[in-house]
Amino acid sequence: MSFEFFSATKTAPPAIIQGGMGIGVSNWRLARAVSRLGQLGVVSGTAVDTVLVRRLQDGDPGGDMRRAMERFPIPGVAERVLRRYFREHGRKKDAPYALLPMYRQSVSAEREQVTMLANFVEVWLAKEGHHGVVGINLLTKVQMPNLASLYGAMLAGVNYVLMGAGIPREIPGALDALARHEATWIKLDVEGDAAPIPDLLTFDPRRHWSPREELVRPRFLAIVSANSLATTLARKASGRVDGFIVEGPTAGGHNAPPRGEPRFNSSGEPLYGDRDVVDLAKMRELELPFWLAGGRGVEGAAQAAREVGAAGVQVGTLFAYCAESGLEPALRNEALAGVANGTIRVRTDPRASPTGYPFKVVEVEEMPRQDDSRQRVCDLGYLRTVYRAPSGKLGYRCPAEPVESYVAKGGNAADTIGRRCLCNGLTANIGLPQRRDAGDELPLITSGDDLASVAMLASLHGEYTAAHVIELLSAGVVAAEMSSTS
Repeated sequence: MSFEFFSATKTAPPAIIQGGMGIGVSNWRLARAVSRLGQLGVVSGTAVDTVLVRRLQDGDPGGDMRRAMERFPIPGVAERVLRRYFREHGRKKDAPYALLPMYRQSVSAEREQVTMLANFVEVWLAKEGHHGVVGINLLTKVQMPNLASLYGAMLAGVNYVLMGAGIPREIPGALDALARHEATWIKLDVEGDAAPIPDLLTFDPRRHWSPREELVRPRFLAIVSANSLATTLARKASGRVDGFIVEGPTAGGHNAPPRGEPRFNSSGEPLYGDRDVVDLAKMRELELPFWLAGGRGVEGAAQAAREVGAAGVQVGTLFAYCAESGLEPALRNEALAGVANGTIRVRTDPRASPTGYPFKVVEVEEMPRQDDSRQRVCDLGYLRTVYRAPSGKLGYRCPAEPVESYVAKGGNAADTIGRRCLCNGLTANIGLPQRRDAGDELPLITSGDDLASVAMLASLHGEYTAAHVIELLSAGVVAAEMSSTS
């Protein structure tokens, strides 16, 4: 295994990466707790602009958002956002949150600035008060905010960028350009489009200010579920790929679909087989660090991963239920009670996500959750798909939006069956649900399959912490490192 880049910068790759769980579960508090303990804490950048403006509308208890906003280097942005969204005493009890404009191929400078500011704030707070490293996780599938998100995180000094849910081939080159404050672009995915000239998503930092000093280019880790994709990215990405996170189908959130002819169990969950197992020998041949993810939340996981040539592990589920995570405390407690009494189930739902990827959904008896009875509303729009209308113009649709609206935009009504609004459900998970006439939006909790270690930590410590998770995962690592240097 070659760790030449890490050696050149006099740093060792982390043994433990805390998963970047959105929306806001992997918040700045969790990432900071992990980073302070010498591992890689990761914030989620998915929809963090919505998270920021909702925190401000709730009065910013503790003043953390405003403290970080004061450090944002682009003049005038923080002041404008505060005037628009901050409510000193919080929203009125039954008032809905004010919304940001939904992203499109081209948006205003002000819309980009909210995105940059939000990612800056989350990373800045995660890095505050220590010298550890911090990463940000973004979804390739959520294309339209990504360039502004990356730039905002880089302004805060983010150390790592982690991206999956697609093929992030153009991102390494974009990071190179953004570090020099240069305009950059990525290809915009247009559903079913075969236009000879691709549509682009562009971002130019100099639209917003005139910086002088270059930024530090963060390391880029691609999240992959196949060694063939890792090989392609290592050889053909637009810039340097610094490593990989190899994610199996037991991981929470979105999973890659099984390879080959789709097969399902009696509950309608997709079945995975030998073709979905990553060949670690081929991963080692790439001579780049890689971390194992999915079902790795067990004692001594980091050392076990090193023994097969990996740099360590990425773990999400254990951190999702720890005290520092952004998961709304009452939901976390209900889920932990479900783990303890055996009433919790994690189901891989092939229909829930508008993306078309299988998505893990937590089902707990008596816990309210989003289902088919929800009145369909699409007002956040992060998972909208771009399509080309007969007029040639680009349009935006989501199979979780109102069916009649989706069909009017040329969508197939069959694609809407069973879809959930992840944008609103995941925002409700962190205590920021939108208020509707019928009540608050309901949560939609996701989790990895393996909850045994969650049950064990909860039984030992009650409300366990990120430190307890790291202690469990890193068992044996220190002893192994001492042995290798003796």
